[in-house]
Amino acid sequence: QVQLVESGGGLVQTGDSLKLSCAASGRSFSSYTMGWFRQAPGNERDFVAAIGGSTYYADSVKGRFTISRDNSKTTVYLQMNTLVPEDTAVYFCAAARGDLWAIRTGSSSYNYWGQGTQVTVSS
Repeated sequence: QVQLVESGGGLVQTGDSLKLSCAASGRSFSSYTMGWFRQAPGNERDFVAAIGGSTYYADSVKGRFTISRDNSKTTVYLQMNTLVPEDTAVYFCAAARGDLWAIRTGSSSYNYWGQGTQVTVSS
């Protein structure tokens, strides 16, 4: 069992940066693929970024967002730069068991979820 707690969300202006954190409890953190998803009102939960054997991103955030992890702190991060209003959403952290090298961009690939943190970008 893995419990995930996101933090770092807030209200920022267009062009600002924000860094989200997701603290994980439980064993074997390094064996999980960790992902970030986001959900805007009325929309589905969309893939943002993931880190397992490699890192990969949604096209909409590539070059602006960076995912990283610190296994010693059992924490995954999402550095978000050059934010735009379209980035406004609740951001969720997720953990997936299994092959670290599998590409996991679908929410159904993940076994554990955090409660989410709100990111609002004003124009």
